[in-house]
Amino acid sequence: MIKNIIAILSLFFISSSFGQSEINVKVTGNIFNAKSDTVMISQFYGTHFVDHIKAPLQKNGDFKLIGKLPAQDFYVFRLGEDRINLILRAESDIQIYADGKDINAFGNIVGSVESNNMKDFILAMTTWNKSKELAQQAVTNNPENRTEIEQNLQADYSKFISERQNFIANNPNSPALLPALTTIDPNADWANFEAVAKQLENSLPGSPTIKSNYDSYIGLKGQKESAEFLAPGKVAPDFEEVMLDGKTKMKLSDLQGKVVLLDFWASWCGPCRKENPNVVALYEKYKSKGFTVMSVSLDKDKSKWEEAILRDNLSWPNHVSDLKGWSCEAAKQYKVNGIPFTVLIDKDGKIIDTKLRGEALERQLRILFGE
Repeated sequence: MIKNIIAILSLFFISSSFGQSEINVKVTGNIFNAKSDTVMISQFYGTHFVDHIKAPLQKNGDFKLIGKLPAQDFYVFRLGEDRINLILRAESDIQIYADGKDINAFGNIVGSVESNNMKDFILAMTTWNKSKELAQQAVTNNPENRTEIEQNLQADYSKFISERQNFIANNPNSPALLPALTTIDPNADWANFEAVAKQLENSLPGSPTIKSNYDSYIGLKGQKESAEFLAPGKVAPDFEEVMLDGKTKMKLSDLQGKVVLLDFWASWCGPCRKENPNVVALYEKYKSKGFTVMSVSLDKDKSKWEEAILRDNLSWPNHVSDLKGWSCEAAKQYKVNGIPFTVLIDKDGKIIDTKLRGEALERQLRILFGE
């Protein structure tokens, strides 16, 4: 199991060392009960290892690995199929003493506290993953005991989360935090994920692995901010567009004080046209209570836009378009990549929800205005 977990963890230590400064390192020690006669310092590149330094393991278990590595980074000490993840810096001089029967569980790293701490956390990861594996098998074999099995698994999970948080607290700004980061779900616990990612940023200067993981964090952050751009409670971004007469301009903020359905649509959009009767019915039902619609067309042909408004009886006055199609400035501002796209905005100009159509839109308006 250790072997498998280390292999999985190594996927997060994929490195690209082009343009990095070489470092000198020295890794010595003793492995008894060894299953191989060769030790190596390697890096994992997704599908394969690249070996940087190799040395024989003496009959008494002693070994000495001395040489150059591409950069300060994460490396793998390899003894046959067994591996220990290491953090190696310029002029690292560390020792590894272990029992070859299980070099992770019965091993110690001297001269690199961060590597030793990382090894201990990986063992905690291994224990938790083993618990999950056994629980899944137990449920498969005895589905009638699912509740009890899941309760026991929850206890194991709580124990692991406590160990992880203690590990994070006890290793501030350390590259050893990288495996902990891989166990945090950014969708469920963004604050914790971001805090650890930021601590890792400058923890190992020149490390391609740290840079790659930080770049991934920046990418995730961008996606999250984009998703939250129109989150409920956010102020709806204001914009100005030309109305149907081709001269008058209006702003979204001109409608503040009303509940506004901002509706991105087009005459050529089948789903939009299909939804229009529902929007018309809701407008007629709630307009006296302060509800209105602002329609932003992604048309390019003004005559087709006008014809669709008349044919679908879109009786509200707030029709705007710059006739730029998908290059519509308001649509770009709202990051619209598909229509129909709606944003329901309250009287204070704050977003209530997005992508409301049909029964969902009717239900929300009923909550706001009553029957």
